[in-house]
Amino acid sequence: MTKARDLSNIISGGFTADDIPNLDTAKITSGTFAADRIDNTSLSNVTALPFSAGIDWQSTIVTGTTLSAVAGKGYWIDTTSNDCTITLPASASVGDQIIFVDYARTWNTNKIIIDSNGLNYQGDPDTFTLEYNTNGQTVNIVYSGATKGWIPVSDDDVTDAPIPPSYDIDFLVIAGGGGGGSDAFPSTPGGGGGGAGGYRTSTQTVAEGTVITVTVGDGGNGGVAGSSGTKTSGSDSSISGSGLTTITSTGGGHGAAYNSYAAATGGSGGGGSFTGGGAGYAGAAGNTPSTSPSQGNNGGDGSNSNQAGGGGGGAGGAGGVPSASTAGAGGSGTASSITGSSVTRAGGGGGGGGYPSVNSGGTASGGGGAGGGQNTQADGVSGTANTGGGGGGGAAQGSSGDIDGDGGNGGKGVVILSMLDADYSGTTTGSPTVDTGVSGKTILTFNGSGSYTT
Repeated sequence: MTKARDLSNIISGGFTADDIPNLDTAKITSGTFAADRIDNTSLSNVTALPFSAGIDWQSTIVTGTTLSAVAGKGYWIDTTSNDCTITLPASASVGDQIIFVDYARTWNTNKIIIDSNGLNYQGDPDTFTLEYNTNGQTVNIVYSGATKGWIPVSDDDVTDAPIPPSYDIDFLVIAGGGGGGSDAFPSTPGGGGGGAGGYRTSTQTVAEGTVITVTVGDGGNGGVAGSSGTKTSGSDSSISGSGLTTITSTGGGHGAAYNSYAAATGGSGGGGSFTGGGAGYAGAAGNTPSTSPSQGNNGGDGSNSNQAGGGGGGAGGAGGVPSASTAGAGGSGTASSITGSSVTRAGGGGGGGGYPSVNSGGTASGGGGAGGGQNTQADGVSGTANTGGGGGGGAAQGSSGDIDGDGGNGGKGVVILSMLDADYSGTTTGSPTVDTGVSGKTILTFNGSGSYTT
């Protein structure tokens, strides 16, 4: 007859050697025993049980700049001296777990950066940057599968705040040029040249998904002969977007006309004119008082003795003053190779000539318009579109000023972006010109307002 087994110890939670005379380990395939459920000191028949032992905490403190993590392990990360970039396994199974602990409570000083190594992390691809920078933090992650990837499960790090990937963009932002002053008095004075639009550059690191709003300013109107107040300054150009430092270039100041119609401030100042007595109107300051850094230069003074206009200021130089025979030249522009070749933009407009001796209008370059001449075309030349050049000043013709010159219009501004070909997203509005493969870069030229999404 088979001997009955005493099951009282099993019910109470213990085993004796008599209770388990023969243990067939082949029939034990998975599971764990809590320590208080096994009080036998001799388990010679139990070998190679496939029971989980939990997280394998590493005895070595990690102090280096990099760590290749392994599933099932716990790491003490000491960032006292440096950041630590942690690379997760390239492959993982559902349930894999890894834990990182701020050993020295220094993550706020030197953070840890997690590279998910091709796998998703909280549903975001590994192009996103993952940083943890809170003192005393524990990052306990478990792999959930391909869709969401690694997911933090600890109370102190469950926030989903990955940093999107980013790249550098070069910007050139030029405002609209100011209009040239006219021959405003029915006699002999020449108008001042318009100032160039403000000229600013910037290189910024921009996160993917950022919408960059581009505003391109119009050029100002040139003055109409006999109507001094009709001239206007150029309009501002700008770039803006979330996380982006806004760059605003100020429209160029308009040129002066006879007597009380002074030149205006702007990105570059407008040129002066004849006053009827005393010093000619000085070109205004190169940038508005509220704008920093400087975006341009002063306009040139007009001349009472020659009754001629000064040149408008340019991004690269101040406007000129009239000589005995020629009105003031427009200030020089500034060259940029952002499009792959050197182009000079934002030149000031030339001043208008005056009776009796200033026969020639002021010259201009960099997109600025030349001034009208005493014995040549009376009207000032408009600034070149999409250069931010100032308009030329108008001139009087004839001993009695019977042919009066209008001021030229300022040239419209432009905004240009440059980035690596590999970074260009292809998402734009406003129909910018797109040039690819320019020394490995894509160039976006906005001749009108629009946007680019990184």
